[in-house]
Amino acid sequence: MRLNWFLDRDLLTAFGIDPDYIDIWGRSHTTSDEVARAILKSLGIADPDQPPKEDWTRPLDATLVVRETADSLRLRIPAMRAGSSVKLELRWEGGDIEHHWFWLPELATLETAGDFLAKRLPLPHPLRLGYHETRVYWMHEPELEEFGRGRFIVCPAQTLSMGQGDQRLAGFAVSLYGLRSGRNWGVGDFTDLETLIDVFAPAGAAFIALNPLHAIPNRQPYNVSPYLPECTLYRNFIYLDVEKVGSTAVDRAEIEALRSSEFVEYERVAALKLTALRTIFDAFPGSSEFDHFVEAEGTPLHDFAVYSALAVDRHRADPNVWLWTDWPPEYRDPRSPAVARFAEEHARDVLFYKFLQWHIDRQLSEAQARARSMGMRIGLYHDLALATDRFGADLWADGPFFARGCRVGAPPDDFSPHGQDWAFPPPNRDAHRSNGYDLFAQSIRKNARHGGALRIDHVMRFFRLYWIPDGMPATQGAYVRDYAEDLLGILALESVRGGFLVIGEDLGTVTGEVRQALAESGILSYRVLWFEKHLDGTFRRPDEYPPHAAVSSTTHDLPTLSGFAAGRDIEARRAAGLIDEAAYHQQRSTREEEARRLKAALGDAGFPDDPVGFLLSTPCMLAIINQEDLTGETEQQNLPGSTWQYPNWRRKMKFGVEDLGPVAVGFEAALRRSGRK
Repeated sequence: MRLNWFLDRDLLTAFGIDPDYIDIWGRSHTTSDEVARAILKSLGIADPDQPPKEDWTRPLDATLVVRETADSLRLRIPAMRAGSSVKLELRWEGGDIEHHWFWLPELATLETAGDFLAKRLPLPHPLRLGYHETRVYWMHEPELEEFGRGRFIVCPAQTLSMGQGDQRLAGFAVSLYGLRSGRNWGVGDFTDLETLIDVFAPAGAAFIALNPLHAIPNRQPYNVSPYLPECTLYRNFIYLDVEKVGSTAVDRAEIEALRSSEFVEYERVAALKLTALRTIFDAFPGSSEFDHFVEAEGTPLHDFAVYSALAVDRHRADPNVWLWTDWPPEYRDPRSPAVARFAEEHARDVLFYKFLQWHIDRQLSEAQARARSMGMRIGLYHDLALATDRFGADLWADGPFFARGCRVGAPPDDFSPHGQDWAFPPPNRDAHRSNGYDLFAQSIRKNARHGGALRIDHVMRFFRLYWIPDGMPATQGAYVRDYAEDLLGILALESVRGGFLVIGEDLGTVTGEVRQALAESGILSYRVLWFEKHLDGTFRRPDEYPPHAAVSSTTHDLPTLSGFAAGRDIEARRAAGLIDEAAYHQQRSTREEEARRLKAALGDAGFPDDPVGFLLSTPCMLAIINQEDLTGETEQQNLPGSTWQYPNWRRKMKFGVEDLGPVAVGFEAALRRSGRK
């Protein structure tokens, strides 16, 4: 292979690999030959010395994603058939079929390539939004001859907008697992969420922003991050209110111990809930509603349920087996005869995991209905994680949709001078496109269901991701591009159909090109107080924030408002052994200056010692105030770079949900002062 960056810059670009990138310090980094070779192999490029070529033998692309204003398709035909008539057939998803005839000599020629032509095939108007199919036929007397077909996806230009002029809304962000109450089983659940809605809806909160609710292994400390799920399509049963599902005898002493524990005890809570839920399920007579849910969810739910049952079975057979990659080979393929036999022989176990997802869906639906009935404009605001655990259900069930041989991460920056290795595989962009983006669409649809807003973690994923070849450090990686136009279109389609706003987490090194594309697609930018600074380090005034954005007081990975000036995050890094003494003192010194500048910015804006009021006064369409920042808590939910050294994703809120009335009163007063109520 003769690949060399100086000779083949255009070749790398043609394969979707950026030949270089600019880091946060403005320095350019060239993609090395070694990195390029590894990524090309991971992409499955058969002949890396030749640029990708259009397949002229295929009349239509396998998947066609267009906006509703599109006026034509690209049709490839043999030049010898250029005098023929063709029929365009549109099979709309509702079942209607529409036909249009064309005489090829009358159609504009877009390009020629040897013995082939590309013609402009007109589309009728109006186009229907949705997932359709298109076919083309030759007139071949006495019958028609089909010679091409493709999935035809028609998308709106933008995601859903609020449609209320310049109205600004505000909401309350919580880590659902951390909610305390006098009735839960040691972890926040959907009934606690309804109580929270009852408290904050009258105060003027337009939404409750939640952590990702994805299914996770619930094994601490390594497998409790909501941002590294085992399945992105289905949710964590730990959030179920078991007593709403049914009644059964339980260990009340254990419940009380878990309820009073300082941190969330995932494994104990999961074991207790699973035992109770299985007892309830064993007495469940079945219902048509449940049957309909199972049928509607189809293969994805079945795969997840089989995986869940298999994971329990394999661990029971050998307590040292925790990962599906350690299962016997015949169980590692979800389509193998052995897996089919297991599913049949353990049908009741598989059905149990479907039962759990049904009740999650029901309880979440009730929470969203409660929010809307209480006057919340948005209701629940969900979060879609970027990652999926390489040892989880997604990789087992849908392995071909992930690239092998590379991991996703980030290049070096201020927080991670050696780069970041997130240890999960990148998406296989061509597999998703060949599949008609069905899996991608489902990930959006299922995570936004029963909500009025969806936050996309690391929204730059739609444009490019930083790939790190296996065996190399995070400093040796390159950006690989995805089919952003297609992905943004499908996101807009799901948003409009599902009735939810979209917020794109665009922190970090995001190019102007990406920000413009996101804005044109109607996606709200995501702004966090700590990062909104001028080049000289001073904080932006409220009126310098963009209107088409969601502003947040902090995130799970950053210090709380109360913890910022006190440097609690720095103290935590020191205690966890993540920084040495020199770095500790340097960070403390820097923080003192940051705190001084923040205090000055708050005072200049007329909000001395009131960062919440400062944020609510911005013109941003949405304002998100974290629970910790309303209750004056100093410790953050997650300390990046740590696992067992810090209680990540386990912190409970200071107060019970029943005791948040005074906090809601303060929130309402702040909303009134800012004009958001």
